[in-house]
Amino acid sequence: MFILWVPVSLFLGFIVAQTWSVQMSWENWHTEPQNQGNEFDKPSSQPHIVFILVDDQGFRDVGYHGSEIKTPTLDRLAAQGVRLENYYVQPLCSPSRSQLMTGRYQIHTGLQHSIIRATQPNCLPLENVTLPQKLKQAGYSTHMVGKWHLGFYKRGCLPTQRGFDTFFGSLLGSGDYYSHYKCEGPGMCGYDLYEGEEAAWEQDRGMYSTVMFTRKAINILANHNPRKPLFLYLAYQAVHSPLQVPARYLERYKGIPNLHRRKYAAMVSCLDEAIHNLTGALKRYGYYDNTVIVYSSDNGGQPLAGGSNWPLRGSKATYWEGGIRAVGFVHSPLLLNKGTKCRSLVHITDWFPTLVTLGEGTLDEDLNLDGYDIWEAISEGRPSPRQDILHNIDPIYIKAKNGSWKAGYGLWNTAIQAAIRVGHWKLLTGVPGYSDWVPPQTFSNQRITNRWHNEHIRWDRGKSLWLFNITADPYERVDLSQRHPHIVKKMLMRLAHYNKTAVPVRYPAKDLRSNPQYNGGVWGPWYKDGREEQEEDERYNHLFNNHLGKSRWKKTSKNRKLKRKVE
Repeated sequence: MFILWVPVSLFLGFIVAQTWSVQMSWENWHTEPQNQGNEFDKPSSQPHIVFILVDDQGFRDVGYHGSEIKTPTLDRLAAQGVRLENYYVQPLCSPSRSQLMTGRYQIHTGLQHSIIRATQPNCLPLENVTLPQKLKQAGYSTHMVGKWHLGFYKRGCLPTQRGFDTFFGSLLGSGDYYSHYKCEGPGMCGYDLYEGEEAAWEQDRGMYSTVMFTRKAINILANHNPRKPLFLYLAYQAVHSPLQVPARYLERYKGIPNLHRRKYAAMVSCLDEAIHNLTGALKRYGYYDNTVIVYSSDNGGQPLAGGSNWPLRGSKATYWEGGIRAVGFVHSPLLLNKGTKCRSLVHITDWFPTLVTLGEGTLDEDLNLDGYDIWEAISEGRPSPRQDILHNIDPIYIKAKNGSWKAGYGLWNTAIQAAIRVGHWKLLTGVPGYSDWVPPQTFSNQRITNRWHNEHIRWDRGKSLWLFNITADPYERVDLSQRHPHIVKKMLMRLAHYNKTAVPVRYPAKDLRSNPQYNGGVWGPWYKDGREEQEEDERYNHLFNNHLGKSRWKKTSKNRKLKRKVE
């Protein structure tokens, strides 16, 4: 019955979505404030913090980086704020989000390999204090809207258990923008839209997620007292695949012949319009003058799905600049040096100490942060306290065929995937990932898989180590590892030092109990605590034992009945 029900829901979701996209335009929707507080309340000295994290936006996919995609709102906010032009994130979703939430490198949370998958009993380790927890301690009201992607196998992993007062959004890494369903393989499909800790069936109108999340965020603003400090984490699903967008946005990009790029461009435009409506609400409800807005992509773009990182090398899921150098800016009336570019080194881990300090919170030594407070570097143009970035060390990723301890001067096994930045220098070892440069004209082809225009560099031609001066060569075209062996050795020693502080990798095997069909058709927690977990384990054994196991269970049940009769 469940198998038949899913596609019907998908179909209905699509029909409703198209109806709502026509009937409920941005311009016709308004939220009336419900709880603006007493006008005599003393306003807080703590700024409101709005952190906007977008998904898979490429380095070039914003107007001020020369894109053909129109982003007037983002261009204006960045121009009036501070553009971060030496800003780094991680190459994938979960790693960037984990470092934002904890201020710690992946090697220090055990999440240094790949992403947290829906079927894995894994999540952001509970012993890590999160950004919303620290802001909540400082008196903030904390709200999250959008994509979580930090695990949910047990209830303690959910956003509302990790510091957020409220949560509305998705738990997985991707899904249908209208129906909010996601499949993780045959027979593993489920619904993924939550309000707090329960499925949001009643609030779902099949609405496009970018619109839906923005409206929810505006509703939070309308119902909060602007005299009390607010932390709003708005993590959009856009512009991650699947490439879906309301038709009216596609009309603007008829001139782009490549369908993937055209859809992607339309999705970015819808996102830009969403940010326009959000900032308008900040002004309308009295937040704007005391608000710090941070805008960031979570990783580089994926050319196979319409994204562009040109002129940077590589793509999402790689440690080339195209995978980790991100679009980012800060916009706020509180900035001292507005209309500037920050070229200081900034990393996504830096937001934790920066925002907690800005919010008048406390940073305990036992947090063991890898991030730095970079507010003065952004607001006043002072030198950044950050001098290096450990991009990652992944000991279980595919090993470079030609890597060895010898190639690493006996200091490091270059078969291991790793990347580090120190000052102007960047070192990569192992297999960094897809390494082509994908210029804009690639997207003129009808087939995105046609890479006729790409500049090919094969990583498996005997190499397992690279060195670049990123300041002088941001496009990573000239490998200097042979020319500067002394710098290579120093950076390998730094890698080895970091590696000594690494915790074991957390990457458990798939757990069949995660299947939504055992949870009412919804993706959600399947582990329990204490007695409930034991009972759940027993149910799991009954469901997945082989035929012999099932027979034994039946015999046990019969024996129990016999015992009752005897008694």
